[in-house]
Amino acid sequence: MMNSNEITKQTTGNSAYIYGRNGILEALSAGRSIEKIFIAYGAEGTAIEEIRQNARKAGVICSTADRAKFGDLERELRAGKGAAQGVIALCTQGVTLELQELITNAYDENDTPLLLALDGITDPHNLGALARSAECAGFSGIILPSGHSSPVTPVAVKSSAGALEHIPVSKVSELSIALKDCKAAGFTIIGTDLSAKTSYTEQNLGSIPIVLVIGSEGEGMRASIRKLCDQLVMIPMAGKIESLNASVAGGVLMFEILRQRNLLVDRIDN
Repeated sequence: MMNSNEITKQTTGNSAYIYGRNGILEALSAGRSIEKIFIAYGAEGTAIEEIRQNARKAGVICSTADRAKFGDLERELRAGKGAAQGVIALCTQGVTLELQELITNAYDENDTPLLLALDGITDPHNLGALARSAECAGFSGIILPSGHSSPVTPVAVKSSAGALEHIPVSKVSELSIALKDCKAAGFTIIGTDLSAKTSYTEQNLGSIPIVLVIGSEGEGMRASIRKLCDQLVMIPMAGKIESLNASVAGGVLMFEILRQRNLLVDRIDN
């Protein structure tokens, strides 16, 4: 039986923990390189059995971990009590690409590709939720600036419900430089701003390559990033609160883009 010290010793600079039954099932399904899976003593259920079966097929070792020590590791990972659902995996880092590779792959997938850029999204729960919406809305990747957004943590991976196993992330040192590179590649930069005069539903989002920039909840995008946007849009509010949670606002915008693109396809087909 493994304890938390033995588990922790097995991490390397290229490794990362993920936890939660659905997230680990998604990682196995996506073919992510998993070094080992640790299952808390006594953990059971359909998902646990499916994890064991899929791990066996993939040649991944499943080890039973002492429940008390497993709880210690949960706390080290800053997972809420029980958030790991009795299973933690030690994996290689998720899908990461250099920016130019991300851009090239995006155009290979679609003539009018979509990328998501985050500026000041420091909450890993928001990062995970935004990644989930981006993957569901057909975005080709996420641009994540170091120092101005949360890194891809185990909390972010779990919050993404497995989306971060599928959508590639490009980690950049300077978001402003990355956006300039995207512009040079033909992308239109769309940002959100409370003072923008154009509603998101009035903006053409259906027929152009887009980088959608989502800023922090409190301050929005930095001024230097706002200046690089080709268009600024706002989400009209009808209540007393002036803005939405960043991940909710991002989801609204991403699915408006998807809605407009689906309408465009319907018009072409008809």
